[in-house]
Amino acid sequence: MLESKRRAIIFLTLSLILAATAGFLFLKKIKDLNSQLGEMVDIYVASTDIASRALIQPDQIKTMQIPKKYADHSYVTDKGSLKNQVTVVPLSEGDIITKNIIKPAATVRDQNNRLVTVYASGNIIFDQQLESLDRVDVIVSHEVNGKPATEVFMKDVPVAMVAKTDNQFKGVALEMPFEQVPAFIHQQHYAQVMRILKSNVGKGELGIPQPFQEQQPRATTPTAPATGQQSQPKPLSVQPSPAQPTPTQPKPVQPTPVVKPEGKS
Repeated sequence: MLESKRRAIIFLTLSLILAATAGFLFLKKIKDLNSQLGEMVDIYVASTDIASRALIQPDQIKTMQIPKKYADHSYVTDKGSLKNQVTVVPLSEGDIITKNIIKPAATVRDQNNRLVTVYASGNIIFDQQLESLDRVDVIVSHEVNGKPATEVFMKDVPVAMVAKTDNQFKGVALEMPFEQVPAFIHQQHYAQVMRILKSNVGKGELGIPQPFQEQQPRATTPTAPATGQQSQPKPLSVQPSPAQPTPTQPKPVQPTPVVKPEGKS
């Protein structure tokens, strides 16, 4: 009886030592893993069901901690980035909110207007980069009765949003009345070339290229120097008799004697 009790005590002591050793090794392993993973970071998840295309409310989200090592750049770590955003897919409670499923809320000024996305492609050309609140003119080239034609399709269309990838301009979202949407989409799909030009309405005059600025003074020089310059030896030497009064008359600045030699020549 004493022998069995002694064996039980020995086995119990050994089990306690093994359990303590296992617990120590487990805690040490956890500590090593935490040191490898690094610090924790907060990401945002849905705290309740969020409907698609519904504006995200502050009480619909909560934070969840994950190791910073596994925090992908697509995770939302800034609560301010969810302001005025909607989800493109419905979310359930606990779903992680990522940047690729949220979009800015539509800022359509009129409830009868729609946003139409236009990306640059082979038949859609943007003459320059655009920004939000710009206005554009739409020019299309297509065939009319079997003949090529280029015409103004729409004017002063407001730009609601701009699409960029890695700071590279990709396209825009144009705001237009719903009645014009089918016609625009038809031209977008079937026009041979659609060019979108930035409108300068309300932004002052356009800058004149340098070559045209040089040509304008040339157009005015033949008349201005004719009245201002006193020496016109070539026309006066050809016709000496009527040209005798002209050398003396330019001093009182009378343009009529200068016009007479030109008319007679």
